Order: sequence, then structure tokens, then C-alpha cells
Amino acid sequence: MHWRFLREFVRNPKRIGAVAPSSAGLSREIVSDVGLSFASVVVEYGPGTGAFTSEILARIGPEARLVAIESNRQFAAAFRRRFPEVLLVEDSVENAPDILRSCGLGEADCVISGLPWAAFDPQLQDRLLAATLSVLPKGGRFATFAYLQGLLLRSGKRFRAKLNDCFAEVTQSPIVWRNLPPAFVYRCTR
Repeated sequence: MHWRFLREFVRNPKRIGAVAPSSAGLSREIVSDVGLSFASVVVEYGPGTGAFTSEILARIGPEARLVAIESNRQFAAAFRRRFPEVLLVEDSVENAPDILRSCGLGEADCVISGLPWAAFDPQLQDRLLAATLSVLPKGGRFATFAYLQGLLLRSGKRFRAKLNDCFAEVTQSPIVWRNLPPAFVYRCTR
């Protein structure tokens, strides 16, 4: 899987944002303390080949619905082979509200994101955050990660400020050093 990530990163670094799949440690961190065991509907943004998906599936109840949204065709194919039981939609996260409606679902209790937010321009960040806010009810949870070096970049600081503007509460996890590169998780409550 590492070669697949590296190849896709080289093809389009602004859309992939990673040279390797997220580590098991980051996968456990992103799903902790977001209320997955109580969720009826969970949406995963940019699942790639499924690093977070296994952890999500291990924590959601048997009646919960997981909807994954992936725009990269190669990752989507690998994801479908690995998780045939998960509903995967090949589309942009910008269309999350329409995707949920087409699945007969109105809102998501939790959104877990594997997207490279700091690599996106401000307008795309705004559109994706607007889509996220439109699918989360009050009290809904949003979790995403950022790389440690992103704290020093203007785009990373801008994204953190946007989170603070959009959500009632934003917390930051400890750094997951055993990830390439080291990362941390933002946990946000609508």
C-alpha cells in the first residue's frame, strides 16, 4: 500500500497530501473520543485505502451506517476490494449533503476526515467545511488530522483558525510520533 500512496502523491500532491498511509497509532487516535459507539451515521472523507476505516468499523454499532467518500479512482478500487461491505461513493466531499440525501440519510453524527486540509487553497477549505457543517447537527463531531510541520505553515494556521470559527469546541490530541510524518488530531464539536 505504501507504493500506491507514493505513486498517487507524486501524481497529485495537493490532492493526496501523504506519501504513506496513516499509521495504526494515528488511526486509533482519530477515532477515539468522537462518540462512534453512539453514532447512527458516520461519514469518512478521503478514506484512501482504509487506514481509518478498520478502526471506525471496530467502534460503530451493528446498526450504524458508514458512508465513505473518495475522489481518487485508484484508492477507491483498493478500498472496495478491502471493504466490500462499506458504501463507498466516488465523488467530492463538497457533495456530502447530496450524497447523504441520496442514501436516505439526512445528517451524520460524526465525520472522520483523512483529507489534506492544509494543502487546499482557502476557497476549497471553505467549501469543504461548509459541506461538513451542513451534514452535522448541533453536537455532531468532526475529526481530522494534521501533520506536525503544518503548525508552522500559513495554510495550517489558517485551517486551525477556520476550525475555531466553524465549531463550538476544538481540541487537539497529543502528537502521534509514530506516523510518517508525525501528526495530531483535531476533534471538533458543532
